[in-house]
Amino acid sequence: MSPVVLCGSLGSTAAMWDAQQPVLAGKDVIRFELPGHGAAPVTRLDGIDTLAEQAITSAGGRFTLVGLSLGGAVAMRVAAKHSARVERLVLACTSPRFGEPSHWHERAATVRRNGLGTIVDAVLARWFTPAFDDAERYRAMFLSVHPEGYARCCDVIAGWDGRADLDRIEAPTLVVAGAGDPTSPPAHAQEIADLIPNARTVVIDDAAHLANVERPDVFNELLREVL
Repeated sequence: MSPVVLCGSLGSTAAMWDAQQPVLAGKDVIRFELPGHGAAPVTRLDGIDTLAEQAITSAGGRFTLVGLSLGGAVAMRVAAKHSARVERLVLACTSPRFGEPSHWHERAATVRRNGLGTIVDAVLARWFTPAFDDAERYRAMFLSVHPEGYARCCDVIAGWDGRADLDRIEAPTLVVAGAGDPTSPPAHAQEIADLIPNARTVVIDDAAHLANVERPDVFNELLREVL
């Protein structure tokens, strides 16, 4: 059985995938941590390729790749550069480009100067709809991230534009969006799916950016179908 590699969001740890445990139980699962997130050390990052190479070295042979947000960008880059390695691909709540680079450089500078506490409320408001009732757990998760690791990942996002890569992806691909996601709205998911030869899009209602957390019932059923 080939492993399942999970690549998560900026500002989260591998615990963001806990709600997927019912689907992943009994499978060989590798939860890739971004630098400075969870137990992963802060490392030098020379763009998205550094993260892609870190992710792929965690798995041998062929694997299923699931990426959300920045993890989705990493997954797109891996699937484009190493298409023979990726059996199936899930891209969730992600974008082919995350807005203007200046926004991400400014966020990195803010975090380096003032810490993550200055932006946590704004981030949580984008991660979840107002109906979500477990946000405090994810506030603690966000604040556990190393500020410099977060800032370096912001700088990676600033330089990310995957649109020229997407037609190189060969794996069957599911692109998932949260209907209420202000960061990576359904239009971004459709743009990705339109550029990948073998892709389809599903929009999850009543979910924002961390749709796998807010609507695990729907997300897990989609993941079960892929696996």
